[in-house]
Amino acid sequence: MQDQGSIRSLRGLEDFGITNANTVWWNLSSPALYEHALQRHEGLMSHLGPLVVRTGQYTGRSPNDKYLVREPSSQDKIYWGEVNRPFSLERYEALRTRMLAYLEGKDLYVQDCYVGADPTYQLPIRVITEKAWHSLFARNMLVRELDPAKLGQHEPKFTLLDAAGFNANPEQDGTNSEVVVLLNLGRMEALIAGTHYAGEMKKTMLTVMTYLLPEQNVLPMHCSANYGKDENDVALFFGLSGTGKTTLSADPARTLIGDDEHGWSENGVFNFEGGCYAKVIRLSKEAEPEIYETTRRFGTILENVAINSASRRLDLDSDVFTENTRASYPLSHIPNATPDAAGGHPRHILFLTADAFGVLPPVARLTPAQAMYHFLSGYTAKVAGTERGIKEPQATFSACFGAPFMALNPVVYADLLGEKIAKHNASVWLINTGWSGGPYGTGKRIKLAYTRAMVSAVLNGTLEEIPRTKDPFFGVEVPETCPDVPSEVLQSKNTWKDQAAYDEQAKKLASMFAENFKQFADDVSGEISGAGPS
Repeated sequence: MQDQGSIRSLRGLEDFGITNANTVWWNLSSPALYEHALQRHEGLMSHLGPLVVRTGQYTGRSPNDKYLVREPSSQDKIYWGEVNRPFSLERYEALRTRMLAYLEGKDLYVQDCYVGADPTYQLPIRVITEKAWHSLFARNMLVRELDPAKLGQHEPKFTLLDAAGFNANPEQDGTNSEVVVLLNLGRMEALIAGTHYAGEMKKTMLTVMTYLLPEQNVLPMHCSANYGKDENDVALFFGLSGTGKTTLSADPARTLIGDDEHGWSENGVFNFEGGCYAKVIRLSKEAEPEIYETTRRFGTILENVAINSASRRLDLDSDVFTENTRASYPLSHIPNATPDAAGGHPRHILFLTADAFGVLPPVARLTPAQAMYHFLSGYTAKVAGTERGIKEPQATFSACFGAPFMALNPVVYADLLGEKIAKHNASVWLINTGWSGGPYGTGKRIKLAYTRAMVSAVLNGTLEEIPRTKDPFFGVEVPETCPDVPSEVLQSKNTWKDQAAYDEQAKKLASMFAENFKQFADDVSGEISGAGPS
């Protein structure tokens, strides 16, 4: 086993059980990883420099292939169920042994880095991959160690092994398919196999942080964050993939902290990551100029984006491979991103939802009790491409706007959020980026320009001064006007031609909220239980 690359850590791969690899490439720079990826035919370099790759049949996460190992140190803390499904320790050890045997004689890539921009709470991590471009993805998405001396002394507290070419055997390994995402929180390691979709790596580490941080009174959040004129004017944008977290937080008038994963500590908000992972299908230079420019820069990875192999020009409008085309790029690619990846305590919190029923108001003020109710509900519509098998929007409830990544009981995170909202007097708003004028298939997606105008009015305080009316079904307070938004757009019912059909759809969604919330009723106050739709 030969060691190559720039800076090798004192701790070798032998500590993990890897002893017979061919060449181990340590902490290669982005240009070096480009060279390796191109030499190994892992992708193509496109016009102006991005690396274009394919992820094969898996173009999104595989939620049914994720497991947590049931082991003594964590089994009493995990919120077991459909999301956090148990995997036996014995089968884990057997599968791990087979994966390590598979890696014998192969070239491997190592990145030593961190999860978490705040040194007080950051987790030193090692990412081992068999694909050069996966190593570049880790380099883009995690927090780099820029000091060579410190990098040489790096002590990983968590190890992630991504063996994309290894296929699990469901009959032998007890998995759902050839794909497997396995977390062993006792050994502080994760195994990913059978998929080339790099997003599995970043979401795995989010799950790890949702397990570790609450014990330190830090709220782990699936949200984007930015701030205004100063770092104490922080806004959080909660929401599942496709609701607009990345788009709305990339505001040229505000400073970006991060687009997807954050912690809220006694010091304020900090990013878990060092990069962004943006959807780029039908990306518009006019509507999303900052993100658009990243598709024209060296260092960006473009997943499943159509490219002309002769001219190397991109077709961002094409969904020939998937709707879930993605760009992975370092935060430094966004000109107004803060290099500290941190800010103060939030003044405003926005819950983003893409309502497929077309009945939720596009903007509404929430009371503290409503904030807890909607946070635990996490309503949105899964959109095409973010998960396998999703072809059109489907109504779903995802607690904390990130249930697939939450290791503990959702009430743990809700209680932390409630405490921090009360302590720092943050306002909470519901923003519907979904459909208006009818449900999916009949209505139209709310214009991005309108959503941006509503978000701006929230963040600059304009909507606090405007009279609001109570929505008869959902009980939230809807502003009567908003600058640069037609008033009829603000009242969802007014956008429907058939208002009786609106009432039926609203009743249907309200009943879905009530049915879903029954699971939390015994763990929250009556005020919170009663804050939902009627």
